[in-house]
Amino acid sequence: MGQAFGCIQVEQSNVAIKEQFGKFNDVLEPGCHCLPWCFGYQVAGRLSLRVQQLDVRCETKTKDNVFVNVVASVQYRAMAEKASDAFYRLSNTRGQIQSYVFDVIRASVPKLELDAVFEQKNDIARAVEDELEKAMSTYGFEIVQTLIVDIEPDVNVKRAMNEINAAARLRLAANEKAEAEKILQIKKAEGEAESKYLSGLGIARQRQAIVDGLRDSVLAFSENVPGTTAKDVMDMVLVTQYFDTMKEIGATSKSSSVFIPHGPGAVKDIATQIRDGLLQAQTFHP
Repeated sequence: MGQAFGCIQVEQSNVAIKEQFGKFNDVLEPGCHCLPWCFGYQVAGRLSLRVQQLDVRCETKTKDNVFVNVVASVQYRAMAEKASDAFYRLSNTRGQIQSYVFDVIRASVPKLELDAVFEQKNDIARAVEDELEKAMSTYGFEIVQTLIVDIEPDVNVKRAMNEINAAARLRLAANEKAEAEKILQIKKAEGEAESKYLSGLGIARQRQAIVDGLRDSVLAFSENVPGTTAKDVMDMVLVTQYFDTMKEIGATSKSSSVFIPHGPGAVKDIATQIRDGLLQAQTFHP
């Protein structure tokens, strides 16, 4: 109805192409416009200025002869100041963009090995964007952004890559586990060595304290009781220790039964055995 009266409405984010008798006349901005049809004015078409997205799937092969599917996402829009070029000069915008994407990807990916394709996908996207900007700007389109959103190798290649990765991780885990067990064994051995060293040091200090105590006892007894010899003092010390041991065995409730010869003669025998043992030790270890 509006067209019949010579009035049209252009929606927001759109422009309309105005012609007069089939010749381009003007680009109509969003709003209401008067086009008296009696003077040959008409709307040849409308053009959206919104950002549009085109996903392009391109199959190619890498330098190491692996076929991959590269999916590129191109975001583009028509420029308002070049709306006439965008409307008249290009009949199939999406097909033109797709052709340029195919050309750049199939020229870039075969120069790279498969791992490098994944690592340098941003460089590939930048190369596609640069080529599209140079080509599409002459047709009145702006390339907003280009992304490489997916790289899909062949299924068998993908499975092999996963197996290689899994084997490498298992090998690393085995090495780490072996290294951990090695550290545990070393620490355990160091702990045992340190424990034995400290135990031996304690025994040595204990024996040294016993020797010092016996020496002090013999000297003190010899000074306080005239006429006694070191042998007499040692016999008395041994007898005293013997009775102390017997007392401890009887006083301990959890001690097992111990059968030993007991009597006045047994004390003498024990003293003789201890003394002979000390003398033999001195003979073999001067």
